[in-house]
Amino acid sequence: MAVLAPERADQGPRLPRTPSPARRWPLPRPRRDTIPPLPDDARLSWVLTAVLGLAAFGSRLWGISYPKDLLFDEAYYPPQAHQLLTWGFEYNRGYSFIVHPPLGKWLIAVGEHLFGYNSLGWRFPSAVAGTVAVVVLVRLARRLTGSTLLGLLAGLLLALDGFSFTLSRIGLLDAFLQAFVVSAVACLVVDRDVVRARVRAMGGVPDRIGPRGWRIAAGFLFGCACAVKWSGVWFLAFFAVLSLFWDRAAWREARVPGPTRTTIRRGLPGALWALAAVPVLTYLASFTGWFLGETSQGKAWAQQNPDTAFPFVPDALRSLWHEHAQWLKFHNELSSPHPWESGPWSWLIDGRPILLWNPQGLTDSAGEQVIRYILMVGTPTLWFAFAPALLWLGWRIVARRDPAAVPVAVGIAAGWLTWFINLERTMFIFYMAPALPFFVLAVVLVLQDVLGRDGADALRRQVGLGAVCLYVALVAATFVFFYPVLTGQPLSHPEWLMRMWFPSWF
Repeated sequence: MAVLAPERADQGPRLPRTPSPARRWPLPRPRRDTIPPLPDDARLSWVLTAVLGLAAFGSRLWGISYPKDLLFDEAYYPPQAHQLLTWGFEYNRGYSFIVHPPLGKWLIAVGEHLFGYNSLGWRFPSAVAGTVAVVVLVRLARRLTGSTLLGLLAGLLLALDGFSFTLSRIGLLDAFLQAFVVSAVACLVVDRDVVRARVRAMGGVPDRIGPRGWRIAAGFLFGCACAVKWSGVWFLAFFAVLSLFWDRAAWREARVPGPTRTTIRRGLPGALWALAAVPVLTYLASFTGWFLGETSQGKAWAQQNPDTAFPFVPDALRSLWHEHAQWLKFHNELSSPHPWESGPWSWLIDGRPILLWNPQGLTDSAGEQVIRYILMVGTPTLWFAFAPALLWLGWRIVARRDPAAVPVAVGIAAGWLTWFINLERTMFIFYMAPALPFFVLAVVLVLQDVLGRDGADALRRQVGLGAVCLYVALVAATFVFFYPVLTGQPLSHPEWLMRMWFPSWF
C-alpha cells in the first residue's frame, strides 16, 4: 500500500498522472468467486440426504388422507385424473376448466390407480413430488456451495416450510411443477461442471465436448415441467440461455481464442437439440392419450373447420394448436375476482395465503366451538427472510460475481418476476411453488456468509454456526407452532387466533 513520504511533502505541486489501464475502473474490481469443489464425503452426504428425505416423506404422508373432502382446486384435477385412467383422455363436457396439459393429472392418476379414487390416492403423488424436491434441493445446494452442511440446511428449510408441506398434501399440479423444475436445474448445473472439466482437459484447444447426458436430462425434465403447467416454459427459456453463458465461461477460462464463436460452434447445436427439441417432444408425448382418443376435447375441431390456415398440417396437430389457443386466451383473460387471490408482490411476506378447508359448526363434548383450519401458508420466519435474502443475493452477484448466486437469481426471475407481466390476471400464492426452492437457496447463501468462510477465525466460525443453528431452530419451532392450521387439527378459538398473525389470513 502506497504511503506519503514526509521528505517529499515540500517538493511542490505534482503533475497529474495518466491512470494505468488497471486503475481506470473507479472502484476496486469485484473479485470472481470460483466454483467450489465438491466435498469428499459423497457416501455420507447421500446417507444424510436419504435420512432427511425419509423424514420429509413421513411428515407429508402422515394423515394425508384427512380430510376426505375435495380441497380447493382438487375439484378439478383428481376427477380429470380419474377420467384419464378410465378413457385415456379428459372427457369433460360440463364445463371448460381443462386448461392445463395432462402430465400432472397423469401423475395424480398413478396414485388413484394404486390406492383408489379417494383422498389418499389423489394426494399421495404430491407427497412423493414434495419429497423429491427436498432431496434434489439438498444435492443442488451442495453442488452450488461446495458444502454438505449447507445442502442439508437447504433441504431442511424446504421440508420445514408450511407452504411446501401443505402443497405436498393436496392433489394440485404445482408440487409436480416444483419437483420437475428444481430437478431440471440440478441436472443443468451438473452439466456445467462436467463441461468445465472436459474443456479444461483440452488444454486450450477447442474440440468436441462429447455427449452431454445431463443436459439432455435437463431438457426432458423441463419438458415435463411444461407438460404440467405452462409456467415451466419460463424456467426452460431462462436456464437455456444461462447454460450457453456457462459454456462460454468454460471456454474463456480455458483461454480458448474466441469463446463466443466457439460456444456457437460447439455448444449451440447441441443446446437446440437438448433444450428445444427434447422439451417439445416430451411435451407432445404427454398428449399421447389425447391423440389416441376419438372423442378427446377439441380433437375434432380441424375436421369441423377444414378451411383454416395451414391445411397441410395433420388435423390432430391443428386441433391441438387450436386447443392451446383457447387455453392461452383463458389464462390471459382470467380476471374474475376470487376471495383468496393475491398479487406477486405480496407472496414474499405471506400476504394472502389460501384457505383450503374450514368446516363450520364444529363443537367439542362441552359444546365449545372447535375450529379446524387448513391454510396454505409459508412458515413466516422463513418467508420473511426472502426479501432481505434477495438484496444479499444481488450484492453477491455484483460485488463477488458469485457463480452460486447467478442460477438462484435466474430461478427467482423465471418463477416470480414473470408474474408481474400481467398483473390484471387472477393469481394465487401457490403459483410461487416452482420459485420457492430458489428463494430457499437465497436464504442459504445468506447463512453461508453468516457461518463464515473456511479458514476464518475459530471464534468467528463458532459464533456464525451458533447463529445459523438458532435461525434454523426458530424456523422449526414456527413450523411446529403452525402445524395445527396446516393439517386441520382441532383448535379452540383463542388457539386459532394465536396463529392468525394478519387480517389477510382470515
